[in-house]
Amino acid sequence: MLSDCPPKVVVLGLGYIGLPTAAVIARSGCSVLGIDVSEHVVETVSSGRVHIEEVDLDGLVQGVVARGTLRASTQIEAADVFLIAVPTPFGPDHVPDIGYILQAATSIATVLKPGDTVILESTSPVGTTEKVRDLLSQLRPDLRVPGKTGEAADIAIAYCPERVLPGRILVELIDNDRCIGGITPRCARKALTFYRRFVRGQCITTNARAAEMVKLTENAFRDVNIAFANELSRVADTMELDVWEVIRLANRHPRVNILQPGPGVGGHCIAVDPWFLVHADPANTPLIRTAREVNDGKTDYVIEKANALVESLPGATVACLGLAFKPNIDDFRESPALKVAEALAQKHGGRIKIVEPHANVLPSAFDGTGAELVDIDTALATCPIFIVLVDHDVFKSVPADERADKWVYDTRGIWPDQPKNRRVEQDLRLAG
Repeated sequence: MLSDCPPKVVVLGLGYIGLPTAAVIARSGCSVLGIDVSEHVVETVSSGRVHIEEVDLDGLVQGVVARGTLRASTQIEAADVFLIAVPTPFGPDHVPDIGYILQAATSIATVLKPGDTVILESTSPVGTTEKVRDLLSQLRPDLRVPGKTGEAADIAIAYCPERVLPGRILVELIDNDRCIGGITPRCARKALTFYRRFVRGQCITTNARAAEMVKLTENAFRDVNIAFANELSRVADTMELDVWEVIRLANRHPRVNILQPGPGVGGHCIAVDPWFLVHADPANTPLIRTAREVNDGKTDYVIEKANALVESLPGATVACLGLAFKPNIDDFRESPALKVAEALAQKHGGRIKIVEPHANVLPSAFDGTGAELVDIDTALATCPIFIVLVDHDVFKSVPADERADKWVYDTRGIWPDQPKNRRVEQDLRLAG
């Protein structure tokens, strides 16, 4: 049975995962303090507003801030549960960088007390939770940490990765099953009690290293399957076939479920996390490495093909549809669409018009290129060339008669009714 007294919670990192998580926990009745290094983020959240786009998040944050269950600060305070949700990028040669995690753990050490629970949610290389444990043990020798003492530990340390879909984060934080890995079984049970306060899905316990591997496995699985689809798309180009029709028909087999191709793979998870496995065991991950190379290579292929189209119509303006890494969100992290649009802007300057309904200004990557942010109606009125990079709903809604005269390179397959003599075809040639 849950304690009648909700724990005080600190969430370190108020980004795409940390802020929704903090808000959901606050809605459950816990007193939550969100920590971020950005004064802008702290000021925004403290005023009941949000700095990221996510369905229903603005209303939820406004409500919990107004009720006083969610606060934001740059300074950590004592609490009962500390949840780390900071970025884990990779550095040169795809070496994982857990520096932000260790910085968060260092700040937690200053206020840690017996009875507290520390939970890492950031996607991490296997063994990171143990490194957090070792750091806390070093910084706080007065505390007995799990796995470092034969006696009962003073604190609990666990790993529980998020597994949510942007655009559905608030729903999936509650409904999705959670994998909770403790440094010890006692740590896992204590973290389990916490998550049951706000998670309706099953909460399944294991050890920390297994939970870390689970998260990396989930993202590597999707990366490998997307690589298969992206490779198919290039083969279909060579064979003058419609890859979207091929996949649609192949998926009618009861045991086939091919994912959709695109201009590459983006986001901070699928485009990054498989490298953690490759780095940990390069000799035994040739498939995972190859999938990463195929998906990154697809972006280069799209750039080459898009350039061929732009150069075939000298002087014509070009609408690049979308910059986000997936539809209907404002997240541009590792986005292949952004990379394609930037490459075209660097080469063709002011001819490039960017249509991104989830942005008010262009990212700094376009500074000095002459590229311009326009809306979809302006693009339809002024641009003969369309390069579809993201399948935002607003792009799908454009009827065939409004784009019948456009030259279209559709990397997402959202306009299957586009006249064939106006589609970019195989071998970087124009048909018709």
